Amino acid sequence: MSTSIPPQDCSDMASLRDQIDRLDRELITLLAARAGYIDRAVELKQGNGWPARIPERVEEVVMNARAAAQEQGLDPGLIEDLWRRLVDWSIAREARVIREI
Repeated sequence: MSTSIPPQDCSDMASLRDQIDRLDRELITLLAARAGYIDRAVELKQGNGWPARIPERVEEVVMNARAAAQEQGLDPGLIEDLWRRLVDWSIAREARVIREI
């Protein structure tokens, strides 16, 4: 496992690519952890009789992501697109268990 090196300290493309690959693995680990929370949401939603998709929550999650992107100097539109896809995937995961689809 490689250690974190700031971008400006990467002396060549190989070390830069190693850092990008390391970050990609970290992102995937975080997405897997997020999926665990989605699975727990299924249990809680079933217990409350709630649907997989709660439109107000979807918009809250997306707007939170846009705001965080803005704070970090990222393109909020890109992040919104990514988050909407992530949320749609999460809802589909929930709906399969809740038996909505």
